[in-house]
Amino acid sequence: MAADGGTKAIVAALAANLGIAVSKFVAYVFTSSSSMLAESIHSLADSGNQALLLVGKKRSERGRTPEHPFGFGRERYFYSFIVALVLFTVGSMFSLYEGIHKIQHPEDKITSPAWAFGVLSVAIVLECFSFRTAIVESNRIRGEQSWMQFIRKAKSPELPVVLLEDLGALVGLILALVGVTLAVVTGDTVWDGIGTVSIGVLLGLIAVVLAFETKSLLLGEGAGPEVEKGIADAVETVPEVDRVIHLRTQYIGPDELLVAAKIAVHHDDTAAEIAKGIDAAEAKIRAMLPVAKLIYLEPDLYREPAAEDAPAES
Repeated sequence: MAADGGTKAIVAALAANLGIAVSKFVAYVFTSSSSMLAESIHSLADSGNQALLLVGKKRSERGRTPEHPFGFGRERYFYSFIVALVLFTVGSMFSLYEGIHKIQHPEDKITSPAWAFGVLSVAIVLECFSFRTAIVESNRIRGEQSWMQFIRKAKSPELPVVLLEDLGALVGLILALVGVTLAVVTGDTVWDGIGTVSIGVLLGLIAVVLAFETKSLLLGEGAGPEVEKGIADAVETVPEVDRVIHLRTQYIGPDELLVAAKIAVHHDDTAAEIAKGIDAAEAKIRAMLPVAKLIYLEPDLYREPAAEDAPAES
């Protein structure tokens, strides 16, 4: 459901942004507003970003190969990181450049402002639809997490990326509307440039957040202390297992968790009993955590840590 929800949110955002980008470019031609140009580039970049997310999801579904024995699940993280870079370079940097240029070299006035107001109003409605779709699909898997926790802890990158993009687009539209309105009311197009700079700063902040979160996923994140404790507790309920000596987890992809553990078995167990215990432990882990598709358990004997040397008598 999570994967389908992510795809649905991406497609909704792609459709909305393509329509919005075309309408904004038309409005820019008629108004010469830098805010409209910045918003046009922003929507075009967002459309490309959603296409990248779809490509990443498709490529991550390829089967394992000898060169990539754990598959290609992390391609989704890679393409999400590219999205953050595109949002920063194309969206933020262009908006900042255009806004500063407009502030330094203001035009006499915004021509045909009705075009800008009309397009921005329609764009806000379409962006609200896309944002609502992302919220609904995220709520299916968010659980009791706050929105900040969901964005930081989600292992599937698409929904957090679309959520932040849609939020940025919606706030950017409002900033553009305010900038154009002030420029028309005051007759000073510097306000249009200020609105454009504000859009650039907003996109830059969102891009930085996305870059840091996807970088963490690219480097490899574990399941977290609570989940790992649950795994250890489940394994230790198996009669043939004495205890978990140590445990490591890592997400190979959004839907695939690697679990590796060294488990202590009883010293007098036979090989058949140990194998039975490992099979039972794997079944317990998969029942508790279906995403744990790669499980490697190494049997060993538990040895008490060596006591520290007693201090020498004086």
